[in-house]
Amino acid sequence: MTDPPAYAFVKDFDPEPTKTLVMDRHYLLYAAKGAMRLEAEGKGWTLPPARAALIHAGREIKVTMPQKLSACSVLFDPSFVKPPPASLSVFEMTPLARELVLACRDYDPQSTLDDYGEQLFKMLAANTWKLAETPTKAGLPSGQSEAVKAALVLTEEQLAGTPNFEEIAANVAVSPRTLARRFSEELGMNWRQALRRLRMNRAIEALADPQRQITEIAFSVGYSSLSAFNTAFRDFSGRTPTEFRASFGG
Repeated sequence: MTDPPAYAFVKDFDPEPTKTLVMDRHYLLYAAKGAMRLEAEGKGWTLPPARAALIHAGREIKVTMPQKLSACSVLFDPSFVKPPPASLSVFEMTPLARELVLACRDYDPQSTLDDYGEQLFKMLAANTWKLAETPTKAGLPSGQSEAVKAALVLTEEQLAGTPNFEEIAANVAVSPRTLARRFSEELGMNWRQALRRLRMNRAIEALADPQRQITEIAFSVGYSSLSAFNTAFRDFSGRTPTEFRASFGG
């Protein structure tokens, strides 16, 4: 029995380390609950329920599951839909897109795709392909040199405290001036901007856990007050943490 031209992959996951995936279908990667991390093409993203990724068939991606999550992804045979607008696009989901994805859950790889299902998947593709034309700017380049990659790891490990750039430079065995230049060249941003992006991505990941209070999340990513965290988060995402969490749906 061959797989239908489009189907949903629905599964609950416990935390898992990084896995490398290559699909022979166009892949709409989505977590209905929880959050995952995606790495591809030299960048990394956090994917809460407010965000999805559209990956062209044959593209290699790395996925990490740092917390429990419920995946509800959709795979499209390349002959069933037109090619995605880019090899990979991470974008903000709309309520309509979310409902369309969830409506596809009844069609698994063993299902027969009836007329209703075919129209449902085509509607989902039309909607998310359009959203993918406007990718989010929340991705963080992973760096090219070992010094920058190591510096990012050290910075992320210290998010709850006060990371010190000079100490990080010493730990990766380069001068602060050299490390600052490499950040600019490889990431297109300075270290403080990268630190802020790491904090926001970690906060978004934490917001996907309904058990965590927003004040606790603020402290866990290095903010000394809820008001400072709210301001930084709104500047980054255009919404308060509460509003962003509400966009995840039920």
